[in-house]
Amino acid sequence: MGKEFQISFLKRAFLNPALYPDQPQTVAFHETHISLVFLTGNYAYKVKKPVDFGFLDFTSIEKRRHYCEQEVILNRRLAPTLYLGVVGITQEGEKVILGGQGDPVEYAVQMIQIPETSLMNHLLARNEVTLEMIEAISEKLVRFYLNAETNERISNFARPERVKEDTDENFDQTEKYIGATISKEVYREIQGRTIHFFKDRGELFVRRIDANRIRDCHGDLRLEHIFWGDEISIFDCIEFNERFRYTDVAADIAFLAMDLDYHNRQDLSDHLIRSYIRESGDDELMEILDFYKCYRAYVRGKVESFRLDDLTISEGAKEEASKRAQKYFDLAHRYSQRF
Repeated sequence: MGKEFQISFLKRAFLNPALYPDQPQTVAFHETHISLVFLTGNYAYKVKKPVDFGFLDFTSIEKRRHYCEQEVILNRRLAPTLYLGVVGITQEGEKVILGGQGDPVEYAVQMIQIPETSLMNHLLARNEVTLEMIEAISEKLVRFYLNAETNERISNFARPERVKEDTDENFDQTEKYIGATISKEVYREIQGRTIHFFKDRGELFVRRIDANRIRDCHGDLRLEHIFWGDEISIFDCIEFNERFRYTDVAADIAFLAMDLDYHNRQDLSDHLIRSYIRESGDDELMEILDFYKCYRAYVRGKVESFRLDDLTISEGAKEEASKRAQKYFDLAHRYSQRF
């Protein structure tokens, strides 16, 4: 089964309300570059696409099952009530069955469906995010990082030569988009300043390791992954690649600060960092924050650029992705001017 056919097949099957035990009248659908997400009103089902981007590989059903299981385990750290488990998808003739008997032909992560209106990106768009909410998120993250796993192996992922592998990969994977989503001048300047930061401030990465700041983090800490309910739930962490999650806490919280900057709320971004430093005592974070903000913005520009090569999305969707990529790369460029 080819990748494009397989994705189309799964879409058709999961958009059929008869597939689901709660018998929804309609099924809503969202798509990312790596997942298909189906919403029944009560539950959300996330199916991983059979894709390989180098930094992740979902090309076999065994790998997709493994990473579905990892997604549930890891996300229960910050969103314990949202993740229900992994459901097998079987097939009898032309009929697709959710949780049926026999060998699964696919797997899905099952979650409680949460109202999108209570996600932080929607709250921000309605100007409903307060300083007190930012402080509450900061407090939750301080506690999370304090208790998150760390050991010598995890710490080694934050050594400068190892982090440079990630930034080098970003530049290698985005060179093809020069002239499309990033100009050659901006590409070269961000690349040059990044290389010089490693040369000039390499000892800073080592000091962060010595200060025990490297943890098993979230890895994708953005507004759209924070649910403001009876309790704060932070979901959709990186499960598919340890090196994106085993990182400096500064790199993790820089992602959220960058996202607030991207949405033109530097006031909230600055308040997040001030609150975090006050509660954690991590004063040295400011020395490396702009570097990691630049890295995170560049990663988002890369991910949006990947959508230009996705054969399953429309030209209109690709045009919107291109605009977002350009904005992220411009933001990364501005951060790079500060280190």
